[in-house]
Parts: sequence; C-alpha cells; structure tokens
Amino acid sequence: MDGVSFGIKTTQVNTGYDDLVRVWREADEVPVLADAWLWDHLVPIFGPPTTPAFEGWTLLTALAAQTSRIRLGHLVTSNRFRAPSVLAKMAATLDVISGGRLILGLGVGATDAHGEGQEFAVREHAAYGLPLVPPAEGRAALAEACTIIRRLWTEDLFDFDGDHYTLRGAVCEPKPVQRPGPPVLLGAWGPRSLRVVAEHADVWNVPGPPHFDLGLLRERSALLDERCKEIGRDPAEIVRSTQVIVEYDQVAQAQAVVGELIEAGFGHIVLSVRPPFPDGVAHWLADEIIAPVIR
Repeated sequence: MDGVSFGIKTTQVNTGYDDLVRVWREADEVPVLADAWLWDHLVPIFGPPTTPAFEGWTLLTALAAQTSRIRLGHLVTSNRFRAPSVLAKMAATLDVISGGRLILGLGVGATDAHGEGQEFAVREHAAYGLPLVPPAEGRAALAEACTIIRRLWTEDLFDFDGDHYTLRGAVCEPKPVQRPGPPVLLGAWGPRSLRVVAEHADVWNVPGPPHFDLGLLRERSALLDERCKEIGRDPAEIVRSTQVIVEYDQVAQAQAVVGELIEAGFGHIVLSVRPPFPDGVAHWLADEIIAPVIR
C-alpha cells in the first residue's frame, strides 16, 4: 500500500457550518487522512432545490482557516461557474490563507449533453443564469482555463487570446505559496476529456463505485496512459484518484471497494460521507475503512 493516500469529502448539504468545522478539525488531527474535500454545486443535486447548501469556495476558505495540516479542495470546481482568471485569483488567495495546502480540483462542468437523470444540471444553471454549452466547447474552455490559471500563478503580466477567453494585462498578486502553484486535479472520464487531463493534470479524479464499475475505471485509466503517450508525457506523472461514497452501515463493502481500487492502480482514495455526520466520523473512517485495508 506504499504511496496510497486517503481523503475525506463532506457534502455540504442540509448541514450546519459548526458541524463541518467539527468534522474538518477532527480530520486535521487524523494523520492517515491527507486531504479534505467539498463539492461545487450551487443547487443540491439531490433533494428539493430549496435544501440548504453552502457555496463551495466561500466555505473552503473558512475551513482552511479552521485547519492547519490537511490539504483541501473541491471535487470538483465547475469551469462554467467562474471565469478562470477570477478562479486563479481566488485559488492564490486561498493558498496563502491555508499556508500552501490547496489542491485545485477542476472540471468541464455540466454541458448540454446531459440526458435523462441529469435534470439537476439544467435546473442549477437556469437558477443562476448560467448557460449550458456543448461538450466540445466545454472541453476546449477547460483546456484554456488550465493554461490561464497556471500562467497567472507564474507570470507577472501577460495578454491571452483564446477561442473562449481573452485577457489584457492579466495579473495575479500575491502568488500562491506553492510554487509553481497548487497541484491541479482534473475530474473527467470521457475519452476526449482525458486528452485535456493528459495535457494539464497533476491528478486525475474519476467517480468510483457505485457510479462507475471497476472495469470501466481500468479501461479509462489505460486510455489515459495512451493519451499521455500520444503527447510524450510519462503517465506515471499523473496520480490516479477516485471517490467512494461510504454508507455508515456498509463497512465491509467499503473496505472491499477500497482494496479493489488500490489493486487497480488508484493511488488516491477519497471517502465521501454525507450528513448528518456522526461524532468521530474522521476517526471512524481511519479505523474502520482505511486501517483494515492498509494493514
């Protein structure tokens, strides 16, 4: 199990800020948990749309100030919600506040290709006046966003002329604590999106069981290897990351899934828990899910 790291994700729906602080402070004290995550949705993807749900970047910044060790980020930020130049500035600020602990999780976001069962995407974007774009446009915009963000973190002043974004006199000060910038985690699973991952990601994240089965994950990981080789990049440079939803009453199942994912080559496992969060939930994940697998 050498080289495998674990994280905790706390879905911030129908829960209070004090409860989230409690869980994150506890996770900060559990050495086997390397990172903690939120999601980035403006409207909940389950339950009534009026269910309380905190905005992700505001909340992450507050939780960064409440912790001192654990790395943190979103699985994943939607590239459709904020201009990449603004996002780069936000990320640099949060990296300073956290003392260099940010991982920038980013993805295409919802597109107009979402079909049956994805009505939440239409609802969410309509609620905030945000357009849904075709998948090809979303992928191309994400690639440009990655370029813009990294340049803002490393360059003093520049112009940018892309197909989707135009910047004049772009500047980002102060720079992030991490140099040349926080790691970039890209969430993607489509064959075309994996080309963007190969070009820009430090970490690749894909939903694990029950969303995608192990066979599909292996297939997409092999496809990412091919995309890396096509551009002359060593596939080993990209950490393979996945998320597992943990049900509190299905410990054995969670242990089995985590073990299978590690055997399949995934070196970063995020254990996602939903509210209400039991007392000691971070220690519970470490003792009941992680420890039996890595012994």
